[in-house]
Amino acid sequence: MTTGESDLPEQLRVRREKRDRLLERGVEAYPVEVPRTHTIAQVRAAYAHLETGEETDDVVGVAGRVVFLRNSGKLCFVSLQDGEGNRLQIMLSLAAVGEESLAAFKSDVDLGDHLFAHGRVGSSRRGELSIFADSWQIAAKALRPLPVLHKDLSEEARVRQRYVDLIARPAARDAARLRSGVVRSLRENFHERGFMEIETPMLQTIHGGAAARPFTTHMNAFDIDLFLRIAPELFLKRAVVGGIERVFEINRNFRNEGADSTHSPEFAMLEAYEAYGDYNTMAVLTKNLVQKAALDMFGTTLVTLASGEEYELGGDWTELTMYGSLSEAVGEEITPETSVERLTALADAAEISLDPKRVSHGKLVEELWEHHVGDSLYAPTFVRDFPVETSPLTRDHRTVPGQVEKWDLYVRGFELATAYSELVDPVIQRERFEAQALLAAAGDDEAMVLDEDFLTAMEYAMPPSGGMGMGVDRLLMALTGLGIRETILFPLVKPQR
Repeated sequence: MTTGESDLPEQLRVRREKRDRLLERGVEAYPVEVPRTHTIAQVRAAYAHLETGEETDDVVGVAGRVVFLRNSGKLCFVSLQDGEGNRLQIMLSLAAVGEESLAAFKSDVDLGDHLFAHGRVGSSRRGELSIFADSWQIAAKALRPLPVLHKDLSEEARVRQRYVDLIARPAARDAARLRSGVVRSLRENFHERGFMEIETPMLQTIHGGAAARPFTTHMNAFDIDLFLRIAPELFLKRAVVGGIERVFEINRNFRNEGADSTHSPEFAMLEAYEAYGDYNTMAVLTKNLVQKAALDMFGTTLVTLASGEEYELGGDWTELTMYGSLSEAVGEEITPETSVERLTALADAAEISLDPKRVSHGKLVEELWEHHVGDSLYAPTFVRDFPVETSPLTRDHRTVPGQVEKWDLYVRGFELATAYSELVDPVIQRERFEAQALLAAAGDDEAMVLDEDFLTAMEYAMPPSGGMGMGVDRLLMALTGLGIRETILFPLVKPQR
């Protein structure tokens, strides 16, 4: 035993000693393969009809993780579990495996090990589908004990050691499968509508497409600074210019900002653009995507959240305007002509802390709206028509001066998606970028950067278009009621010191 091993807790030390004894006997603790013939799920499906006490002459080889173990006397019982949570009982008797093999089983096997068993299929006297083993083999020796399976893991433990969470908690496996199914539903829905999926750069020389702080890195080969993308928007629009009239991407974005129950610095995002669409067609598309995902996963748009509460995503969704709903909330009319001074006074009265570098009419309107209205929007709600100052990539409203054709979709009090009637005039887009550059020069680290190559692309004529973006993690939150860290299989967590 090494010096380091002698300092280990007893359970870890004992398991390492068992591994060493296996190797001393010439037994592989981690064999390259085992002769498995059936999965646990296949055995359960094929022999579910067996009556209590009924035995067969069918011989199978199965493998799984040991989650229950009773290894005393002349008859040992073990339950194996597969990755889907299916379990199967293995019975090892002195008569079937022999004295030496049974003694080795008792001394070598622990909870958490992966075990292979070979034997006949039957039903026990208590009616439990079982394998009456004639041989067994360690498939992988666990050097750490499993958590107590009947006790809840803390949220911190779940996200730091998701691999343990997946072993111990069916809900964790269900969440992972649900996420995979939701992403599949989204992709299939787009393909059925004639959209093409493309991949756009993760490393970008200019960060654009959203108002956010980027992560930075350096490329040694070119000796240039690069940014992890905050959004794929400007490259997807380049594709529209090039003639890919219906385009989407589901991939990761990175934003160097805070982390809380609805925000993660690394997150999955869906963005889609459609030539000759607008923010109205994007609303129809988004509603269909969400409702179809619910139907594909649950067979209904009435979803049951983790709390047990039911939440309806079907039917018609509410629509309201940002200025109208804010006016109602504060008890006075707020318009694009309302002065910054008046909006600041309202913000002060509501005790909203403001960054002096980012004070503008549009920013104040959005901060006030978030404070007074946003959290109260529980039912699915499209919030339409935003201030022009905060939406530099969005087309001016076709009938209302000072506003743009943008909506945000709110579900259960948080923003799920956003969409624009896209700004396609390169001259106005340049003016908007230049205004953003002034904000950046004044210290706004979330202001957009002027992207000359994107403007060049727009000068080749981008058709009228609608675009939408939806957080995949947040869609899972809407469907489950979980926090964002529970919807991401391996979320970023602060290292333990």
